[in-house]
Amino acid sequence: MPVPIPRQRVIPAVENGHDGGAAPRTDRPTGSPTDTTRDTAPGATTGPQTEPATTAEQTTTTEQTTTDAPGAPRTTGAPDTTGATSGPAAPTAAEAAEALARIAAGSAAHPASGPTSTALTLLVIEDDPAGSLNIPSLLDSAELTVRVRTARNLTEAERLLTDDVHCILLDLALPAPGPRPAEAEDGTEDELAVLRHVLRLAPRHAVLALTGAENSARGPEAVRVGAQDFLYRDELDGRLLSRAVRYAVERKRADHAQRQLTESRLRAQENARLERGLLPTPLLEGAPLRFAARYRPGRSRALLGGDFYDTVRTADGTVHAMIGDVCGHGPDEAALGVELRIAWRALTFAGLCGDQLLSTLQKVLENERPDDEIFATLCTVDISPDGRSAGLCLAGHPSPLIARQGHLAELLPYDDNGPALGLLPQARWPRRQVELGRSWSLMLYTDGLIEGRIGAGNQRLGQDGMVSLVRGLLDQGLRGDALLEAAMTEVRALNGGELTDDVAVLLLDRMVPTAPTVR
Repeated sequence: MPVPIPRQRVIPAVENGHDGGAAPRTDRPTGSPTDTTRDTAPGATTGPQTEPATTAEQTTTTEQTTTDAPGAPRTTGAPDTTGATSGPAAPTAAEAAEALARIAAGSAAHPASGPTSTALTLLVIEDDPAGSLNIPSLLDSAELTVRVRTARNLTEAERLLTDDVHCILLDLALPAPGPRPAEAEDGTEDELAVLRHVLRLAPRHAVLALTGAENSARGPEAVRVGAQDFLYRDELDGRLLSRAVRYAVERKRADHAQRQLTESRLRAQENARLERGLLPTPLLEGAPLRFAARYRPGRSRALLGGDFYDTVRTADGTVHAMIGDVCGHGPDEAALGVELRIAWRALTFAGLCGDQLLSTLQKVLENERPDDEIFATLCTVDISPDGRSAGLCLAGHPSPLIARQGHLAELLPYDDNGPALGLLPQARWPRRQVELGRSWSLMLYTDGLIEGRIGAGNQRLGQDGMVSLVRGLLDQGLRGDALLEAAMTEVRALNGGELTDDVAVLLLDRMVPTAPTVR
């Protein structure tokens, strides 16, 4: 729909509170820093002038008068030879197009979130029947480009308070809002009730409190309540007002930025606590196994990625371990990984295993994934109570690495590898029985560990490279946490920096001491 263009009127120069009949100056260069705008609310009176007030904003050059003799004012600009009086000035087509472009582009965003504008907009809320407080003249003498809007009460102020207002100059002597004066907790009248009302009305605008020298304690109290600064009416001059306005605007902008930073930090801390809570706690009480794990999400400043793992021991003494990887790296994938992990734990405690468990997990994935293209790889291992054998199921996932005592580290068989979850509706995942031996170390991992680059080329580490790497670390006598930490460090070094994919590594050790030989 068409956007209404504000009507404009020119405010003539005022000297001693009366219109001196001065014509607009023409000897001042265009764009002079003394350009000001004065707005008034509908129905507001501004001294002896009889022209109806409007709520629109208008820009004019504040005129200055000089006198050749007492009582004979003379203007320094070109005389008005037309005899026409000031009236509503229609906007030009260029001005209308510019206003529409600003609105369409969203450039009228709140001043607290944008850069400092050359021309500031000041909303003055004060009831000065004598007209002694001439804000445009003060700002004109300070050579500050500013648009001034004047409201005589809070009702008018609410109508004039738009997003392009940068600062509010509030007279604390205004009557308190409401039918009766607000009272503090001790029963006395709240002298800052009008300020509190304005702060609630304009929580994101800079506010300057204006008070009299006889109420010197009211100014600092206004700052404590929420104003950016305070001024004394009797000491007000153009330079002081100009500096106070700019200071208040910048301080409010800094306060807003600091508040956003604090809120962002709190959200980050809350997310970190949430993500930490979603990481698994292994349940291995009573199992003669040592557990170690490393987890590194690929997302920047995240604690949780699309990789997931878990380890539990059921009542019959069987130790169940699982590691998986949801394709993708975003928060949706991380959330889906958590759902699959929790579902796996619940189904495992319910007695499901092998193909039955994976088929049920696929149903969970199909119902919870945000997109039909999302799939997940999975590796499950169930270790017998005696620790010497295990059942292995692979759903599109790399095969675990095993290091048996007296043997080189190698990959477990992966001939019966089934498809990833979510790819084939009627897929089956066979369970393969493998022998572990007396003492062993079993490492489950995601492909983020083996897809890192080697040097500056495009060659990947791969499973063979990982096996060689782990063999070297085992030869150095590294086990458990030390082994995983060294492996992660070396993989990152080969990659030339941090890995871009999520990485999860799970290590289970069973070390049975060798019985001494009896001679």
